[in-house]
Amino acid sequence: MNKNSLFKEKIYSFYQKNKRDLPWRKTRDPYKILVSEIMLQQTQVPRVLEKYPLFLKRFPNFKALEKSSIEQVLRIWQGLGYNRRALYLKKIAEKVQKNFGETIPKDPDILQTFPGIGTATASSIIVFSFNTPLVFIETNIRRVYIHEFFQKQKEVHDKELVPLIEKTLDRVNPREWYYALMDYGSYLGKAQVNPNRRSAHYAKQSKFEGSLRQLRGKILKELLRQQEIKKTELEKRLKDKRLNDVIEQLKSEGFILQNKQLLTLVR
Repeated sequence: MNKNSLFKEKIYSFYQKNKRDLPWRKTRDPYKILVSEIMLQQTQVPRVLEKYPLFLKRFPNFKALEKSSIEQVLRIWQGLGYNRRALYLKKIAEKVQKNFGETIPKDPDILQTFPGIGTATASSIIVFSFNTPLVFIETNIRRVYIHEFFQKQKEVHDKELVPLIEKTLDRVNPREWYYALMDYGSYLGKAQVNPNRRSAHYAKQSKFEGSLRQLRGKILKELLRQQEIKKTELEKRLKDKRLNDVIEQLKSEGFILQNKQLLTLVR
């Protein structure tokens, strides 16, 4: 048995004993899978587990999400962070309803033109929705291949991993194979030394406290709580010199409206 076959046997063996019970793995609905993949971007699984069923209950399909207001979506999204993703989901629903007949395209090149969907996310959505054998890399997958194939190497580039992922891909059941890889990668992520530190793409996440991301969240939280607020009142509450710049960002992205000194969420 060659190294690649031994590797696949090891991953599947681990998976059979340690597979995670995750709700988005129990569906083949492309909408529900897309929602989970967007939610899981830069967000830990336990937080997504809490919000995922609430989001689907309120917005069960593309049509319901398309007809919702940004305010309604943000209310459910609160606690997940990176609020742009909520806006992306709303825009994706609008695009699907208008151009694709209430379902997603099966072509990753088309799907990655959607808001908030890059190459890896497009491929993962298609793999998990349609069991199509596509190659993609995310944090857990990267961690597995560095740990197993590059144990002594530093600055491992993704382009070195892609041929290995291609060679070891289970083309009969890629969906289950990626589940297995991700579960093993999650396990490795709890190890004393994270293999991803040896990736050329590794970067520590910037601190949330005091960040622009935190300020954006505070502004949206105030507007969700009060519906509308005077800019001068917001300045008193938040006392941050960056406030005007962030308000302009949120306006340009389509989150908020401003009528003279009055700020409101886009409805």
